[in-house]
Amino acid sequence: MTQPLTYRDAGVDIDAGDELVERIKPLARRTLRPEVMAGIGGFGALCRLPVRYREPVLVSGTDGVGTKLKLAFELGAHDTVGIDLVAMSVNDILVQGAEPLFFLDYFACGKLQVDVAAAVVGGIAAGCELAGCALIGGETAEMPGMYPDGEYDLAGFAVGVVEKEQILDGHTIVPGDAVIGIASSGPHSNGYSLIRRIVRDSGADLGAAFEGSTLGRTLMTPTSIYVKALLGLRKQIEVKGMAHITGGGLTGNLPRILGDGLTARLNAGSWQRAAIFDWLQDRGRIADDEMHRVFNCGIGMCVVVAADQADDAVGALKVARFPAWVIGAIDRAAPGEAQTVIA
Repeated sequence: MTQPLTYRDAGVDIDAGDELVERIKPLARRTLRPEVMAGIGGFGALCRLPVRYREPVLVSGTDGVGTKLKLAFELGAHDTVGIDLVAMSVNDILVQGAEPLFFLDYFACGKLQVDVAAAVVGGIAAGCELAGCALIGGETAEMPGMYPDGEYDLAGFAVGVVEKEQILDGHTIVPGDAVIGIASSGPHSNGYSLIRRIVRDSGADLGAAFEGSTLGRTLMTPTSIYVKALLGLRKQIEVKGMAHITGGGLTGNLPRILGDGLTARLNAGSWQRAAIFDWLQDRGRIADDEMHRVFNCGIGMCVVVAADQADDAVGALKVARFPAWVIGAIDRAAPGEAQTVIA
């Protein structure tokens, strides 16, 4: 060895990282809230609590995008996975009543491609704008040898705040309450290991026309962000509980807000299921029970309200441009009965 080594020789390009930070800064500025005191560029980001809260409780959540990223790599579609990343975390903290305050991301790759990373962060910033939270910081890690060429991984972290007396935990849910289902935009960011297996085994062409787009682009449709619509709904109607329909599907997520002895009885024909779910079920020859525990099957979020407020809730959500339906009701569970029954 006759020449001195640099970090770039080892596979880490500091200049590329600095270029990415400069490209991120204007994206982050568009998301700022009045409470943000210091954002991108420091060792840590500072954010005050909103002054209107009397007994503020912080609510935090973290998630990733899962193997939906594999489709992004295959299609070269990096502009929407950042929206998925934000959605998976902010929708989770939303169900406890929290208003998202800020978001941080972690982007890890083997070799930093600035254009790709900037497209991903552009999606993250867009997601933060949809959720009303600030992109306040994050980390870009270039780690040679850790990831295949052209691939990366993502993680996201959201922090929100809720008034202590307005925390949603489902404790007021009783038999007779209505279950409102709010439309998803597609599979969101769950079940993609099975989706990719179906695509592979069926020999499907991701570039083939599908419902006015292509199959690949349809599968890359980003996760819906329900924050503004549901925070607005809570100002109009008493919401007793919310369930984000993620991994585990309808059968696995509704029970998380139900007390002992309660079950949610859902009518499978009461909502409009997007064509992509029919395609997946047909091509994968998937049983109904498996569909309901893997995919959201067209319902990205459930809200429980008193029966006499159900129609008002559906109407308010439609005004907020989220199709919604009364998809079932809360009932007493028979001994040994599951806490979600779909018939």
